[in-house]
Amino acid sequence: MTARVADALHRLTASRRELEADDARRISHVPGATPVAEVALRRRAVVSGTVTALTYRPRSESAALVARLSDGTGTLELIFLGRRDVPGIEPGRRLVADGMVYDDHGRPAMFNPDYRLLPRADLA
Repeated sequence: MTARVADALHRLTASRRELEADDARRISHVPGATPVAEVALRRRAVVSGTVTALTYRPRSESAALVARLSDGTGTLELIFLGRRDVPGIEPGRRLVADGMVYDDHGRPAMFNPDYRLLPRADLA
């Protein structure tokens, strides 16, 4: 079976969630980036993906913007301390983040990572 036929068969039998993850992996691939599922805690990593959600810490805590980054293999939180807004970071935006990976309540996270915004994905 050729790769093209195998891909078509996969697309016909896969769940919607699997297809969305496949698309996320395809558009998130950036040379030199590590898949989120493979990042190691307390090590520096470069990851790429799409911001799927933004949340703000409650006012009773120190200000922080939390962006959930997904690449189709997993999710990682980008936590911008002291910020309520980061220009350009919004749901649907693709970016590359570089920083130290920590465990934030059971989830991998980067605090104040360096980042580079990428053009929006065209899935057509």
